[in-house]
Amino acid sequence: MSDFSNHKFGTKAIHAGAEPDPSTGAIMTPIFQTSTYVQESPGTNKGYGYARGKNPTREALQKNIAALENGKHCVCFSSGMGATDAVMRMLRPGDEVITGDDLYGGSYRMFTKIYENYGIKFHFINLTDANNIKNYINANTKLIWAETPTNPTMQIIDIEACSKIAKENNLLLAVDNTFASPYLQNPLALGADIVMHSVTKYLGGHSDVVMGALITNNDKLHEQIYFILNSCGANPGPMDCFLVMRGIKTLHLRMERHCYNGRKIAEYLKTHPKIEKIYWPGFTDHPNHDIAKKQMRDFGGMISIVLKNASLEDTFKIASSFKVFSLAESLGGVESLINHPATMTHASIPKAERDKAGVVENLLRLSVGVEDVEDLIEDLKQALN
Repeated sequence: MSDFSNHKFGTKAIHAGAEPDPSTGAIMTPIFQTSTYVQESPGTNKGYGYARGKNPTREALQKNIAALENGKHCVCFSSGMGATDAVMRMLRPGDEVITGDDLYGGSYRMFTKIYENYGIKFHFINLTDANNIKNYINANTKLIWAETPTNPTMQIIDIEACSKIAKENNLLLAVDNTFASPYLQNPLALGADIVMHSVTKYLGGHSDVVMGALITNNDKLHEQIYFILNSCGANPGPMDCFLVMRGIKTLHLRMERHCYNGRKIAEYLKTHPKIEKIYWPGFTDHPNHDIAKKQMRDFGGMISIVLKNASLEDTFKIASSFKVFSLAESLGGVESLINHPATMTHASIPKAERDKAGVVENLLRLSVGVEDVEDLIEDLKQALN
């Protein structure tokens, strides 16, 4: 197999993991839609026994994603939550996890409603200053789980600083890189042990697949992750893997447009009289902007806005008035989406915790797509008015 590890991002996106099919010469990786594989004799096979453990389409995708993150190993899961769950399954009762106070609602729900029941303790803290981590480390601490930029207030967390603290204290650092995508940020290069992606978002990029992935350079961690996948069965199907490989081939092109549109829209909204506050890491006054500049290649297409003096009713009315943006959960697709985190993606977080993190009832989250930016701005203009 050709090695594309030394090539640039766009070349890797198109070619890494993808080899012409040896039986036909087909340039696209076939969809191996099979549950089992014929064996020559018991235990002697062509590297495949049962499709929960291995599938050639999935393996091609895993090689591709690993290459994009400059990682050695990737394991794909049936969802981002399936991938997050696999990391949590490496913990034991009594272990402690340090994580952020602005976190995807599904992660918060899993940590508090599932894993706290198994005796794992979570500290939800402000990670924008990595030194805060030191106040919570004890003999039971095993993992730092960081999202950057965070969902939905776009907090920027210094991956390198977190990694330094993790290494000094023999902790694992896992980074949810969903909002940035591998095009904008590579946490392994900054010292993270594990990178998590909700592949559903920018990697798939077309709102037609649900999938997750974990990437690591550590052989032992990869072994554990793969063992959990094979044992617990949260594996993605080959058709989904094929669709994601197809989506990734344009990731670099899409991300350039997401970033361009995101910048134009952020600049438009910053001075809008109906906007009280805007969260976008590209502004020089955004907290930790310099860290974002240092660890990201650009600032992405995710923006959150707080509407000025808007009641919940006003916020709902505006959220429902868009014609080009669609009101929906998720993000990272080619189409622009608008989301009300307090009642949608973050509804599982108690209101007091949401408010403390800035996820107020008059906050809207925008996933800026790749449409013509003039049409998106026109849509924002009419909906806000």
